[in-house]
Amino acid sequence: MSLAGIAPPATTRPHLLAFLGGLAACLLVLLAILPLADGALPGVFAAALVLGIAFVLMDFGFAGSFRALLERGDGRMAGASFAAPAVAALVILPMAGLAEGYGRFVAPVGLSLVLGAALFGIGMQIASGCGSGVLVAAGQGSRRMAVALPFFCVGGVVGSLLLPAALRLPSLGALDLVPWFGPWGGLLVTEALLALAAAAVLRGAWPGWSALRRAAIIGALAALLFLASGMPWGITTELTLWAAQPAQWLGADLMAHEFWQVPWAQAALAGPLLASPSSLANLGLMLGAFLAAAARGQLRHGVALGWRGAAGAALGGLLMGIGARLSFGCNIGAFLGGASSASLHGLAWFLAVLPGCWLGIRLRPAFGLQRV
Repeated sequence: MSLAGIAPPATTRPHLLAFLGGLAACLLVLLAILPLADGALPGVFAAALVLGIAFVLMDFGFAGSFRALLERGDGRMAGASFAAPAVAALVILPMAGLAEGYGRFVAPVGLSLVLGAALFGIGMQIASGCGSGVLVAAGQGSRRMAVALPFFCVGGVVGSLLLPAALRLPSLGALDLVPWFGPWGGLLVTEALLALAAAAVLRGAWPGWSALRRAAIIGALAALLFLASGMPWGITTELTLWAAQPAQWLGADLMAHEFWQVPWAQAALAGPLLASPSSLANLGLMLGAFLAAAARGQLRHGVALGWRGAAGAALGGLLMGIGARLSFGCNIGAFLGGASSASLHGLAWFLAVLPGCWLGIRLRPAFGLQRV
């Protein structure tokens, strides 16, 4: 038999080269972060890589579950998604309450959150992806998300300029279960509230073990990322930073604005991106998705994107960026991170995103997308 007879098919060679290129990129990232002072960064990067791989292998996402719920009344996928914060909370709440160096996401429930989540819902549906979905699909080579991602980042900067005024709107303040019930009581109440919310979404249907298992795996990996970084998994603040730093380099005086005057924001704006655990996690999520897609021969760069699709991706990304800042995150940072932190803003975000999704679903045909 000739060597030609045992060579891999020509169509697999580009994917193999892409996979090797992805491994090389991972190695370069590791070489860049090893000299940095934060010894947690390699663990954060590794956990994020696994998350990106898991999203692709399990085909997990949030945007489609909202469409199924609102268009068909099928709450099985949306209901199963509550397993993710339920699993993550089992690690986050005890560790944040009892161990040094760990924190939680707690944010106020008010008009800023309601308006921001609604904007995010519109953007999520016309871009056809949420915060994690944009990064994962961009990592897979999606042209749509290659457009949505930079607009998401720019929208985050716009949202950062609007947030101080939005926070002056009526608000109930932070509704944090831990001061009321303690870390263990807060955990029990959190799990009960998540179960009730899932039951309300499911309305007697059973989501299926496969959907529950996938959401539970994402929750467990989010908990792993929390153990590595010390904070719940967040995406959108660092996407904001990805646009804010270049804007600052080009002469924009962002530090003159209220959002960027707090110490952590100034340090993030001045520091290297790879020194930020959340920024590194975003990069790891994309690279993990790229590796998984390349290994399976499922890179998506060949899928055409017309002008209507590009317009929807750009507008959707912009709205998601603005909405994420006003509502303190996305499906990951606000819903998963907030709910698993025993902060009621996580569940409030889930409710507030639904009207925006409803409107965004009806706008999808204008951007060349199906409603369901």
